[in-house]
Amino acid sequence: MSGYRAVRSADGTAIAYDCAGDGPALILVGGAFSFRRYKTWVQLFELLAPRFRVISYDRRGRGDSGDALTYAVEREIDDLYALVQAAGGSAHTFGMSSGGVLALRAAAAGVPIDRAVVYQPPFSVDASGHLPAPDFGPRLRALAASRNRGATAGYFMREGMGVPRALVGLLRVVRPIWRDLEAVAHTLPYDYAVMGATVHGKPLTREPWASIATPTLVIDGGKSPASLRLAADALAGLMPNAERLTLARQSHNLDEAARAGAGGVPT
Repeated sequence: MSGYRAVRSADGTAIAYDCAGDGPALILVGGAFSFRRYKTWVQLFELLAPRFRVISYDRRGRGDSGDALTYAVEREIDDLYALVQAAGGSAHTFGMSSGGVLALRAAAAGVPIDRAVVYQPPFSVDASGHLPAPDFGPRLRALAASRNRGATAGYFMREGMGVPRALVGLLRVVRPIWRDLEAVAHTLPYDYAVMGATVHGKPLTREPWASIATPTLVIDGGKSPASLRLAADALAGLMPNAERLTLARQSHNLDEAARAGAGGVPT
């Protein structure tokens, strides 16, 4: 993958993307820590290109995309709309984690998404899983503003995702991986904003999910925490045109999720 294209979002921000393949347009929407040149994201892009015209983009603030002085989820929805327009006016989406939630928020806002696949939406719908502290958001934003990307990444993983401290320490030692995580750590408050009030152990509200008519496949991994299965069940239960799938031996595995997702988005 060499070179890239770019579209201008509504606020003038340049959004970088790669495009390859033939068939229906499919936009990959990454979650926290992802960007379009991340190794597993490239593998996903290549896996899907034989069946789709795949668009893989850097969410604002990441990779080759620009950013604005202030952030709003609505601007990321505008970014996705600009990409859909570049794809011909409508597209399918495959969204990973908070990226899947972003794609659904875009569909609720009127972005013309034909079909959506959402892999492991990281909602917390009860108190059974890890819950961030009430002051998690302000502390995360303060760390990101300090430009200490290592501290920001570590805090998000430990306090936001519930990753054990020892595992975070191990990841720090694996420099190629940690460098990739640090590269986009300053945008982690964006993912927290996309999730909104859905990560604090309360049942999902009906809206906006119940108003999304887009046919959607909601997937979780069988090796993932039970709290994520409850989240996927809750989302699918609210959406009028949703189907559910569990990948029995998978957790946050992009390739297997993509295989299932490709099967659930008809050409």
